[in-house]
Amino acid sequence: MELAFHRNADGTTTGRNEANGFTVTHAEAEEVKRQLCEDAGWEYTPPPPPVPPGFHRFSLVHDDFRDSGFGDERYAGLRARPPEGCVPVDRGCFALECERPGKTLMDAVAGTVADIRRDHGLVMNSLGVEKPEEWFDTDTKNGYAAEIVAHLLVMAADRARLLG
Repeated sequence: MELAFHRNADGTTTGRNEANGFTVTHAEAEEVKRQLCEDAGWEYTPPPPPVPPGFHRFSLVHDDFRDSGFGDERYAGLRARPPEGCVPVDRGCFALECERPGKTLMDAVAGTVADIRRDHGLVMNSLGVEKPEEWFDTDTKNGYAAEIVAHLLVMAADRARLLG
């Protein structure tokens, strides 16, 4: 089953359950998500409350592409002493859920990645964005579009290092 979302030119969001054709359009994107989850029989979890001004919420993931998981010994120090505002989570790989300060989302991500590299010697290489080609929310410097750009930059820096 696939749920698809589209941001319309008038500011509304349209969602569609591809399995049965159920479609809903609403001014609030979260209401569209709620109705689609209900239609699909899935549990809807509302988004967390907004972060304080000057803070940003994001995930950092270490995609290793090997058989290492959350419990890998390389992450022991980071699990025990994550950066302030970050919590280690198991996503089948090592990840951090963070709420960190920064002028922009990019500043918050860059500072966190630098702190982790300096303190733990680990280069975080993803923000966990699944489909970076899905580009919407371009009207703000701190929304999903900014998260995609941060993901691509972190990933590109890591892969460039691997390629020499």
